Amino acid sequence: MGRTRWARFVGVLGIGAVGAGALLFGMSQGALAASFAVSGQDFKVSADSLDGKGFVQFGGVDAGAGKVHVVAVSGFKTASLNKFCQSVFVANMPIVGDVTMRITADGVGGMSADNLVVNLTDLSGDLELGAPDIGIDASKTTKGPDGLKGLPGSFGLQADSAKITGLKQTAWSTTAQTIRFKGMNLTIRQGKQECF
Repeated sequence: MGRTRWARFVGVLGIGAVGAGALLFGMSQGALAASFAVSGQDFKVSADSLDGKGFVQFGGVDAGAGKVHVVAVSGFKTASLNKFCQSVFVANMPIVGDVTMRITADGVGGMSADNLVVNLTDLSGDLELGAPDIGIDASKTTKGPDGLKGLPGSFGLQADSAKITGLKQTAWSTTAQTIRFKGMNLTIRQGKQECF
C-alpha cells in the first residue's frame, strides 16, 4: 500500500502517448474532425499571424467541468496560422509536479483549420478586418461557420476577412471541422513553459 508500480505507470503512460500521437497525426493529415477542450482549465495559443476568412464574434458562455465561463466566441470559415504554439499548464501533478504540454507547428501555415470556433477570454495582437459589420445582431451573423450565431439582441460583429498579427490568446475550448498541422511537434516538460 502506498507504492507506485512504475512498470504499470510507464506502460499506461506509453499507451496514452501512442494514442495521443495517432490522434494528432490523423488531425495533421486532415483525416479527423477535431475538438480541443481542456476540462476545467484554460490554455494558451500564440502565432506570428492568423489569416482568416468568414469571421464572426459575439459574447457567449462556455460550460464545462461544472463551471461556467463568460467568453468571446470567435468563428472562422477558414483560418491559417504561422508559427503556431498551443500550451496547457497543469500545476501540482502527483509525483512530477508542474507540467506543460506544448504543440507547435513552426512554419508558414503551420496550423490551418476549417470551421474553427474558439471560446476565449483574452486576445491581443494587431487586428485588421475586411468589410466588417460591427454592432450586428449576433443572431443574424452570416459570414462565419454555418449555424454559428449568438443570442438575439446581443452585440456581434462579422467580416469577410480577419488578420491578427502577434496573436496571443487564452481560451477554454476550440472546435473545428478539420485541423491540420505541418511539421507538428508535441512536447511534455516539467515546469511552466507556456507559449507566452
